[in-house]
Amino acid sequence: MPEIRIPAELLPLDGRFGCGPSLVRPAQVDHLVAHSVNVLGTSHRQPPVKEMVGRIRSGIASLFRAPDGYEVVLANGGATAFWDAAAYGLVERRAQNAVFGEFGSKFASAVTTPWLEAPDVREAPAGSIAVPEPVEGVDVYAWPHNETSTGAMAPIGRVAGDPGALTVVDATSAAGGVDVDIAQTDAYYFAPQKNFGSDGGLWLALLSPAAIERIERLDASGRYIPETLRLRHAVENSRKNQTLNTPALSPLLLLEAQIEWLNEHGGLAWAAERTARSSSTIYRWADERDFATPFVGDPAWRSQVVATIDLVEGVDAAAVARTLRENGIVDTEPYRKLGRNQLRIATFVSIDPDDVSRLTRAIDFVVERLG
Repeated sequence: MPEIRIPAELLPLDGRFGCGPSLVRPAQVDHLVAHSVNVLGTSHRQPPVKEMVGRIRSGIASLFRAPDGYEVVLANGGATAFWDAAAYGLVERRAQNAVFGEFGSKFASAVTTPWLEAPDVREAPAGSIAVPEPVEGVDVYAWPHNETSTGAMAPIGRVAGDPGALTVVDATSAAGGVDVDIAQTDAYYFAPQKNFGSDGGLWLALLSPAAIERIERLDASGRYIPETLRLRHAVENSRKNQTLNTPALSPLLLLEAQIEWLNEHGGLAWAAERTARSSSTIYRWADERDFATPFVGDPAWRSQVVATIDLVEGVDAAAVARTLRENGIVDTEPYRKLGRNQLRIATFVSIDPDDVSRLTRAIDFVVERLG
């Protein structure tokens, strides 16, 4: 038995609040099981799998209200692979990277290469945001929509006065839970293990005609590009509803079920209202407590899908998270490299807003008894 036992009426019905991999709805697992015989263990070059990939691509296009000419592209490797692929096949000469957390910095590192000019890095402290600014010679402006490590969320819009550059947005923890105008981007890319409730190992991107033209031109330029990182391969294979090499099929089935669920319930507008309701519950609760404070000080920058809450000295966040875990409420620990006395709570679209309310009451119960 845990040392502190939280009463059943305070416990969320589902105790998974992790920032990735995230909560997988039971209906997604049912979908996986129901279609396992037709898909799992079969060739990804044959109709059952290609038809599933086609449904995923069309479902993503519908969910994000993709403008005419935009294409949904998917490939193996996750967002980390996309960063490397972009360094080879999307950045022509120089990128500007807005960095305000761990994952923005990783993309900045990926485009620090011998064949590109040094990136123009605009950095802001964790808990705030950095925004892009026009700089002559920059042909890609890149930043995270939502910084998963810190719980800060940046606005999405093209850089004024630089019409020839591409806008490339890492949307891994925002996509599917935050509304966005895709026309303000040229590459809005993400891995599916957050709001889409799938597993890692894939990346998906909504690419503009300008991005596809850049990909094709750089691929034909003679620049060395490793075969598995050729974005041209990803585009061409996606048009055939397949990937260059064998994909993991279970994550695709989980993703398909989630896309259908989101579109059936009202798309991004519905999803964004749901995540905003959950995150507002967390921030309001923290503002009303003398032991808790939202880590992101400016409310305009606070994420609606990843809430980071600092606890005062004398209230051990690690002990709180450990006690919650002993009671079946898991993955509320902070991002490991941030090193703060903090709770990090996902409010992704699959997480029931009522469970978020129950979580706040459970934290109150634990803090009072840890006293």
